[in-house]
Amino acid sequence: MTAIGGATTTQLTDRRLTVGHRVALVAPWVVLAVLVVTAVGWPVVAGDQTADFARSLLSPGSGAVLGTDHSGYDLGVRTAEGLRISLLIAAACAVLATAIGVIVGLTAVTVGGWFDAVIMRVVDGVNALPHLVVGVVIAAMWRGEPVAIIASIALTHWPAVARVVRAELLEAMSSGWVESARLAGASRTFIAVRHLAPAVSGQVLVAMTVLLPHAVWHETTLSFLGVGLSPDAASLGTLLGQARGDILTGAWWTLVVPGVALMVTALACAAAASSLRRATLPPAGEVWR
Repeated sequence: MTAIGGATTTQLTDRRLTVGHRVALVAPWVVLAVLVVTAVGWPVVAGDQTADFARSLLSPGSGAVLGTDHSGYDLGVRTAEGLRISLLIAAACAVLATAIGVIVGLTAVTVGGWFDAVIMRVVDGVNALPHLVVGVVIAAMWRGEPVAIIASIALTHWPAVARVVRAELLEAMSSGWVESARLAGASRTFIAVRHLAPAVSGQVLVAMTVLLPHAVWHETTLSFLGVGLSPDAASLGTLLGQARGDILTGAWWTLVVPGVALMVTALACAAAASSLRRATLPPAGEVWR
């Protein structure tokens, strides 16, 4: 092997891979942090906006950095407000869906037997339902209510979490420390709280991060279809819905700006979930590609 400055080429390659690996793990979280700061900070810095139809559909750079919408609002500020609402709803959906999935998976494994079999059939049944159709039905019953949107997304996305949690817990149940607790006379509740719940703590974090991009897309879709938030509420979905009419007049920025914000957010969430999953793998199982 060739030595370069006291280090072999293999060592230099390993070092570059390690640096690249760390960058790949951290970069999505940096992008997410920037998005959150932008969503929270930009509207605060810009202050309250009022409709000004004299500034309607100004192109980017002519009076507004990213242009204005059909009501004369600064589209950049409006997109930041929409991103904030979409992220809040997505985070609430991810937390609620993960909580339901963990409780269902933990209960199924703790009780076991026929109860576990019945619960898993329920999981299969819910998972077989078309998520978007169910979401539209629930959201349409309470149109414009954020709680309805959160419920419609969370109630259709918990089965995947329950399956992962159950698989992890079944492996944990066969471990020596759970057997020791059983032989010592520990109750099922004690084993579940003291031993099983901590065993899936890492999976809980990964599950919530994985669910974030799904929740963002579903909230956007529901609002775009007109069964989510009300049109006067700024969310990425409502902005995209309003852009359908503006794009016909040549105002392409009303579609591109919130569309790019949506894609960047979804990709950053997905990449963050992937990096978190990679970071939680045991060292022996890590593969850099």
